[in-house]
Amino acid sequence: MPSWIGAVILPLSGLLLSLPAGADVKARSCGEVRQAYSAKGFSLVDIPYQEIAGEHLRICPQEYTCCTTEMEDKLSQQSKLEFENLVEETSHFVRTTFVSRHKKFDEFFRELLENAEKSLNDMFVRTYGMLYMQNSEVFQDLFTELKRYYTGGNVNLEEMLNDFWARLLERMFQLINPQYHFSEDYLECVSKYTDQLKPFGDVPRKLKIQVTRAFIAARTFVQGLTVGREVANRVSKVSPTPGCIRALMKMLYCPYCRGLPSVRPCNNYCLNVMKGCLANQADLDTEWNLFIDAMLLVAERLEGPFNIESVMDPIDVKISEAIMNMQENSMQVSAKRIVWRTMQHSVTDIKEKLKLSKKVWSALPYTICKDESVTAGTSNEEECWNGHSKARYLPEIMNDGLTNQINNPEVDVDITRPDTFIRQQIMALRVMTNKLKNAYNGNDVNFQDTSDESSGSGSGSGCMDDVCPTEFEFVTTEAPAVDPDRREVDSSAAQLGHSLLSASLVSIVLVLQRLCR
Repeated sequence: MPSWIGAVILPLSGLLLSLPAGADVKARSCGEVRQAYSAKGFSLVDIPYQEIAGEHLRICPQEYTCCTTEMEDKLSQQSKLEFENLVEETSHFVRTTFVSRHKKFDEFFRELLENAEKSLNDMFVRTYGMLYMQNSEVFQDLFTELKRYYTGGNVNLEEMLNDFWARLLERMFQLINPQYHFSEDYLECVSKYTDQLKPFGDVPRKLKIQVTRAFIAARTFVQGLTVGREVANRVSKVSPTPGCIRALMKMLYCPYCRGLPSVRPCNNYCLNVMKGCLANQADLDTEWNLFIDAMLLVAERLEGPFNIESVMDPIDVKISEAIMNMQENSMQVSAKRIVWRTMQHSVTDIKEKLKLSKKVWSALPYTICKDESVTAGTSNEEECWNGHSKARYLPEIMNDGLTNQINNPEVDVDITRPDTFIRQQIMALRVMTNKLKNAYNGNDVNFQDTSDESSGSGSGSGCMDDVCPTEFEFVTTEAPAVDPDRREVDSSAAQLGHSLLSASLVSIVLVLQRLCR
């Protein structure tokens, strides 16, 4: 005979002896509880048909009950599982926002880079022919480094762009002086004076400012989306404390033990339980909101002054202008425009979703407790479970955060021991927010200590104390006759030479020759 049968007989026999003759006595049935318990997927083997004495209960009120010790243990674990799922489901929106928007932004940005590189290559092949193709690695390296920077590589954008223009000047210096042979040290010396003499005009300076700001903003923004995604994923996986599990069991399943499986918890009762169980998550809110604000600021930069399209879409024309003093080519690649319009829409969409994710962690208790499957709602305050019986819940609602749970009537919370894991997420958000603020101002937090370009110092110039080598070897061979097969090359060379050998550029070349002798 199961143990619970004896527990039913003894109290019932005592009750019968104390009642007057002829009284109609019926023990309260556990039929409704058995049905609800079975619907949860549990076996009915250990559940009584009628109420039994409840002295064995450790969490629920020790009154007549439909719960055995085994049932209380199983329902306690069930309440823990349901709570973990509730938090994951409730935070699903914010998690999917960061996952999907990160993927979209990253795809669009990479496609924009690919299209810009392809456009430059196509335009320069048409314009300069073999001359470009023989020197195309200079431009390929530029895009390789831009991609490496965007994906988190340790690239100093300013130094990389300075190096690009220096290499380009070396190649052009050789092209317009084909009668000479220059040593490597001499060419490095030539590149040293790029900033002072400005052979490419003001294009390098303007492009450096635009590229640096736009790429810092884009890289930091996509890093912010990554950090937001990781923090949201980690925080949504809760590990309730023993005190929280007891409170969850009492709120969600003690009605079963009292024979009231259809009675849901009072709304305010649920709020106090959730505020106690999610106290540490609520403390994340302040830093999370600052992080979201910083993300929104950088998003505005990407839409406005740090607009990546204004840099990448005409980069081929800008570099060509620096080389040949050309006006902007009317030929544009429509695919790039389409990609950017889609990307602009993506940034706007991200901004709207980010705004909705503010205060998400402190709002978790309210979001969970307004779920009709969890509580009786605010309109049914008299017919709800208050932790002891079906009646109004009287205690006041606690404020948000760990320190405010010191007097929480439902959850035993140790306010002296903040959750280390949550504190780590707070620190990750704080670091990312600092990077975003720097990016908003056009600064790369990893390279704030770079030397001022006006200082005149250059890395790898090959010159010591402004004394440059004099290896300047004259080659006196005559120019070769025109070969029909070389017509495209010579035509491109003539076009390039005509554009470059203007009076101002010739004077620059002469100055460079004097300086580097």
